[in-house]
Amino acid sequence: MTVRLDAVDWKILDELQRDGRMTNVELSRRVGISAPPCLRRVRALEEDGIIEGYRALLDEKRLGYDLTAFAMVHLTSQAEADLAAFEARIGRWPLVRAAWMLSGEVDFLMLCVAPDLRTFQAFVLEITAAPNVRNVKTALTLKRAKDAPVVPLEAGLPKT
Repeated sequence: MTVRLDAVDWKILDELQRDGRMTNVELSRRVGISAPPCLRRVRALEEDGIIEGYRALLDEKRLGYDLTAFAMVHLTSQAEADLAAFEARIGRWPLVRAAWMLSGEVDFLMLCVAPDLRTFQAFVLEITAAPNVRNVKTALTLKRAKDAPVVPLEAGLPKT
């Protein structure tokens, strides 16, 4: 369900994506409204589920996770119960940072981090041994070309 947003809401979302730690007073100054209505709008955006939460973005390499890889999992069965069971298993694997259920030959694509290749190899063996897994293909990343953890808001932003 799409929620109707006005120009101020779009500006609020844009500013919070850039800096989620700013105070409400600073946010209200940047979007051009007073603090109380700005706070009401932010709370409404949170209640509507448009703003899902706030978090710090961490540098995994500086924290010892030197390897980033993708694991592409093909299951033996795509029955709803089997898909749901594998999805639940993904939630319990701490090395998986993000995962998507796909259409086509690959059923799940998982973005993984690990401290080293040996740890990742052990994890791939764990995935392969999981119930209903037909095969796992992996791709080690060489370099991050882009990492934009924001939603592109250009379509909704007012033209200035």
